[in-house]
Amino acid sequence: MGYWGYFVVARSGRPLAELGTLAAAPGLVRRRTAPGGWQVWEYPGGDGDVGNMNVLARETAAPALFGYVMDSDCVALEAAAPESGAWTACLGRDAMAGYLGGGDPDGLGVDDYFLEPPDAAERAAAWAAEAGHRVAPDVLLPVLTADPEPLAENLFFRLLDRLGVVPL
Repeated sequence: MGYWGYFVVARSGRPLAELGTLAAAPGLVRRRTAPGGWQVWEYPGGDGDVGNMNVLARETAAPALFGYVMDSDCVALEAAAPESGAWTACLGRDAMAGYLGGGDPDGLGVDDYFLEPPDAAERAAAWAAEAGHRVAPDVLLPVLTADPEPLAENLFFRLLDRLGVVPL
């Protein structure tokens, strides 16, 4: 059995767990800090809601990103930035399609919920630019299309590295 839980990534002068936006996620644990005030916090488990990404981006006045890891098979990404807005994508599309295939009562699939990888790479590059990092979409695309073996959370941290916010 793999990991289930959220990773919350944002830049703030205060610990993210102290922000009002994340009050619905008691038990957040700081996992990493990086230059420029970037923080990675973890909210283990598959239950609950960590908060609203748009509100977190407004509260921190900086880009922010959630990654919900599903059994170490795939990651649902939700990102927002004050200027470029919100977007969603996933890592491990085939695995995500499997999770959605039998569970959505409306018959919606991965392409209905998440941007396709080329579009996600464009939005992620804009997100990185707003964070102060120049990243070409073609640098991000291989991560967005990669197989998540052995662990999808490894892809998540590779994406953070390529975005320039949390180095590996």
